[in-house]
Amino acid sequence: MSLFSAFRIAGSGATAQGQRLNVVASNLANADSAAGPDGQTYKARHVVFEATQAREALGAGAQGVRVRQVTTDESAPRRLHDPKHPMADAQGYVSLPNVNVAEEMVNMISAARSYENNIEVMNTARSLLQKTLQLGNN
Repeated sequence: MSLFSAFRIAGSGATAQGQRLNVVASNLANADSAAGPDGQTYKARHVVFEATQAREALGAGAQGVRVRQVTTDESAPRRLHDPKHPMADAQGYVSLPNVNVAEEMVNMISAARSYENNIEVMNTARSLLQKTLQLGNN
């Protein structure tokens, strides 16, 4: 596998993790909202990755990653008893998003570290390419 392949593979990973970070940020931003812009209770979203066969130039077995889809969590919303809330139902309960803040924070840390690791791979490949070019100049 060439160093250019490493750029492509790490780049695909960084792009996918960036999308994952955006979904996590959306989940966290809406974790305590009673209703979204459409008037409905926000539902948590999750990223599903898939391995992709990279271009033939990468060589046999070289793969990248991409976001296959962003799924919506269809589990029941959290229910909070707050009869004074303007969106409370007849029993005094408010439906809140099914976002688990602790789980999303762990997901955010994992995505951020994966993103950083992919960037580090690209920086290492760049450094190796620069050293290779310097050898050619001597």
